[in-house]
Amino acid sequence: MATKTEQGAKAGTEAQGDETAVEAAGTEEEAAQAEARADGTGQADAVEDDAVEGETAEEETAEEQEPAQEKVPSGVGQGAGAVVSAALGFVSLSGGWIGTVAGARQQLVGQLHTSSTATVAKQIKAVYGDAWHSTALWAGLFALAALLTGVVVLARPAFGTPGRPQAPWIKSVAWAGVSLGVIGLLLAVLKYSDALLALPSTS
Repeated sequence: MATKTEQGAKAGTEAQGDETAVEAAGTEEEAAQAEARADGTGQADAVEDDAVEGETAEEETAEEQEPAQEKVPSGVGQGAGAVVSAALGFVSLSGGWIGTVAGARQQLVGQLHTSSTATVAKQIKAVYGDAWHSTALWAGLFALAALLTGVVVLARPAFGTPGRPQAPWIKSVAWAGVSLGVIGLLLAVLKYSDALLALPSTS
């Protein structure tokens, strides 16, 4: 009987030890799972933080690039200036409406201020010579404006964004305006000084 009791006690003790081991193993597994979950959560948070930081960096880069793109000139103003220069040069050669009106007005003024008893040379100068000079003066002003406008357009890239070339058609039209301006200015000086198409002699 004593032997059976001892064996039963040993068996009970062993069973309790096994249960304790099983519980300890279960506790270790739960702890390991909890650590794994914590590590996974930390990694997920780190990934999310990296993603947020990446998006923030991309937004900052985009914001930095947008002002740089806005500062780049489109060339519209330079093109308009080149066209204006060429138009002014053409007007300086053709005389234009303002030059014609100024010449007619000066002719009328000469007729009003010249007496009928004046010499023929004086009448010709007052009626036709002054009107011719007035037309030449306005043509010279248009030519000078065309020349200056064309030069400003051609020199504009030197004061703009470095490394941005000017459109070829802008250069061509601007050079055309400069050329017409130079020719118109030269003709205006020749007409105003009576070196070209001078008044007829009355002698």
